[in-house]
Amino acid sequence: MSDTIQLHLLQPGQSGVISHVGGPGALRRRFMEMGIVKGETIMLERIAPLGDPIAYFVKGYRLALRKEEAAQIEVHIQE
Repeated sequence: MSDTIQLHLLQPGQSGVISHVGGPGALRRRFMEMGIVKGETIMLERIAPLGDPIAYFVKGYRLALRKEEAAQIEVHIQE
């Protein structure tokens, strides 16, 4: 079985399948509205020069999240 890590620990170009979405209720709702739901594939596209925010590709669009937000999401790494 593949490893589970926090979303912000992916490397550029690496993909994962979302396995858990955490955080307080309002943040979890916001994630769901943005398409970050269990079972969805997400890819880290690039990291800003100072390391925050991080750009992801999910459901056909680009999404920027701060590290502290991305740390609330766990993914299974795709090989």
